[in-house]
Amino acid sequence: MGKKKGPKYDQIIEAAVKVIAENGYHHAQVSKIAKEAGVADGTIYLYFKNKEDILISLFEEKMGRFVDKIQEQIEGNLTPKEKLFILIEMHFKQLAANRALAIVTQLELRQSNAELRLRINEVLKKYLDLIDTVLSEGKESGYFSENLDFRLARQMIFGTLDEVVTNWVMKDCKYDLVSLAKPMHELLLDGICSR
Repeated sequence: MGKKKGPKYDQIIEAAVKVIAENGYHHAQVSKIAKEAGVADGTIYLYFKNKEDILISLFEEKMGRFVDKIQEQIEGNLTPKEKLFILIEMHFKQLAANRALAIVTQLELRQSNAELRLRINEVLKKYLDLIDTVLSEGKESGYFSENLDFRLARQMIFGTLDEVVTNWVMKDCKYDLVSLAKPMHELLLDGICSR
């Protein structure tokens, strides 16, 4: 059976992002999330099994929309290099626009237990598949090296994006994250383009 969704579900997700970012996952009580969402504590359990379910649902919702937005932008007659730049820039833009979400995704999701991490990895798969598609198009068209190792290149791209955003969060988001898209794109292209 699918999850019950609607305006209250969305309110709870948004409240959870804020409360977890401010208090940390372990100190983000369901009652705090309910208060921030403007609902009764019991209402939370109409939509979510427990706090872990809220965290996973939050990630599924936000990452799902995140990937869909990037997918929409890279469809069409663009080169693989252009698609890679759009992916990088949108990754930075979406997290720069929501500092609380950046804190949750970069810091709080990493402190979770093994079972939670496994579910998070399932959600990430769609994003990693999107990176693979861009790499595959680039290799087939000759933009990227014919010897390109997809797995290694995907890890390099995602790992670099992830580390740059984590560093930005750890430095209290004090600089322009989006301005790093172009130099990062150039750096990654040096590693994957055909010579």
